[in-house]
Amino acid sequence: MKVSRESMLLYAVSDRQWLGDRTLVSVAEEILKNGATFFQLREKHLRGQALLEEAKALAALCRGYGVPFVVDDDVEVAIASGADGVHVGQSDLEAGKVRELIGPDRILGVSARTVEQAVLAEERGADYLGVGSVFSTSTKLDANSIAIDEIRRIREAVSIPLVAIGGINEQNILQLKGAGVDGVAVVSALFAQPEPGEAAARLAALAREIAG
Repeated sequence: MKVSRESMLLYAVSDRQWLGDRTLVSVAEEILKNGATFFQLREKHLRGQALLEEAKALAALCRGYGVPFVVDDDVEVAIASGADGVHVGQSDLEAGKVRELIGPDRILGVSARTVEQAVLAEERGADYLGVGSVFSTSTKLDANSIAIDEIRRIREAVSIPLVAIGGINEQNILQLKGAGVDGVAVVSALFAQPEPGEAAARLAALAREIAG
């Protein structure tokens, strides 16, 4: 499966810390029903078999909705679970090596903060870029914000889809209008909400205003 610009519109990144007694799969389904176009499993405190089982369940769920599903950082779990691909950051395994491991048909997403990182990621086989952190964020405390002007420069330098990430919510999303991103990746703006499905519907509508 390859990614399209349209699939970047509302990119959900999981975080189970806000779920309470709800399961990740049940919340994911609410979000998928209401406009999420991409899903990433990112659970830094989940390991081994527990991570694999969660990935398998989410891979099957996303397949049913026709939505691409990737696993953050863990190539082995991505392949074993039947995920569509993997997403890596600058401090993870190098993108070219990941492409060798996953082959030509799985999706490779790469995080980038600069034009140089973006261009190199595309050269090494990335299918899309996660660009940010755009705003300050509580889910990645070591992430510094980058200027929207830098996102525009990245857009001019690469041809693959771009999704903005980092602190994006319903209050600030429209600041990205004209930045050249194809959509937004969100964590707490979905998973920390009392009604994640309703939040997804609102965010998807707003994302349509800023995409392109």
